[in-house]
Amino acid sequence: MATSSPASAMRSLDRAFDVLGVLEDTRQPLRLSDVARRADLHVATTQRILNVLIERGYAAKEETGYVAGPAAVATAHAFLVNNRLSQVALPVLQELAATTDLTASLYVRVALSRVLIARVQGRNPLRYQLPIGEKLPLHLGAGKALAAWLPDTELRTLIDQSTPFTRISGEHVTADALAADLRHVKETGYALSLSERVLNVTAVSATIRHGEDVLGAVGISGPGDEPTDDDHARLISEVRRAADAIAARCP
Repeated sequence: MATSSPASAMRSLDRAFDVLGVLEDTRQPLRLSDVARRADLHVATTQRILNVLIERGYAAKEETGYVAGPAAVATAHAFLVNNRLSQVALPVLQELAATTDLTASLYVRVALSRVLIARVQGRNPLRYQLPIGEKLPLHLGAGKALAAWLPDTELRTLIDQSTPFTRISGEHVTADALAADLRHVKETGYALSLSERVLNVTAVSATIRHGEDVLGAVGISGPGDEPTDDDHARLISEVRRAADAIAARCP
């Protein structure tokens, strides 16, 4: 009986993750041809992968197209239950939200994105809600506290793929400007964001580092008219203190 080679098996696995990634990133059902195009795969190959994902519960077929399946929720739950970082960070996030009155969040990097894994609302909540598991860009807001520590090759890929772009404030950002911004974040250990991803939202984030390892990023965010310029230094200090406290509690 013929068996597939290890290299062939790895290619098949990579393609399956590419299709799953497309479903994770979409906000609406996708047609088969759209999934194939976004995953850069042949339609027949995409259909075979989707059939397997549907059978395992990681994809679902609706009248208007394909979406991520319920098994993804169980996988996310298993991560949150077993993830040491989110467990030790929760009391720190609660204290940070109480101290600053702003919403405190915890992010980890997934490839060239960041994923929200914990959040505590402050007394001045945001006007929008982000669900746990939301995937957000690395080149905006709290993502910069993670992007700044990317290996050189990945950092260059991120800059090339994301620039030029325009922040929600209307500020145009070139590759050189983003590179300089990320260098500053790496040097100082924090990122201050003013109306970068959402209009009239101010955010401060700091990198959680344990030795040479980047474990995640902790941040606070709130309405742009709440923290004044005079408050920024205090907020930066609180967030950096929180990042150090989380890192100290991690094994």
